[in-house]
Amino acid sequence: MKIKEMNSAADQVCELMTLLSNKSRLMILCLLTEGEKSVGQLAEAIDARDTAVSQQLAVLRRERIVKPRRDGQTMFYRIVDPNVAEVLEFLYAKYCGDAADGKERHDDTHDN
Repeated sequence: MKIKEMNSAADQVCELMTLLSNKSRLMILCLLTEGEKSVGQLAEAIDARDTAVSQQLAVLRRERIVKPRRDGQTMFYRIVDPNVAEVLEFLYAKYCGDAADGKERHDDTHDN
């Protein structure tokens, strides 16, 4: 890969990591890996106000990571960026899924 292409790719990754570095957005996206959810479902799951969740979803929508669907007065969201979905699936499996539950927990002490 050429350095110019690497720089461009690094810029994209940095932008994604910045979006994921917000705990509320990360929690929302992790929940959306399970499938489409309404603003109310997301707000209840992360113990936040609908307005706070809507603000985070607006950021994700602006970045074309999620897409809304209206059903009456309810807005449902889903992840539409396949690259983001792959990253989130990896993070979910590593830190939240069954594999994480069985993973040994280590502290900073070492056997001598």
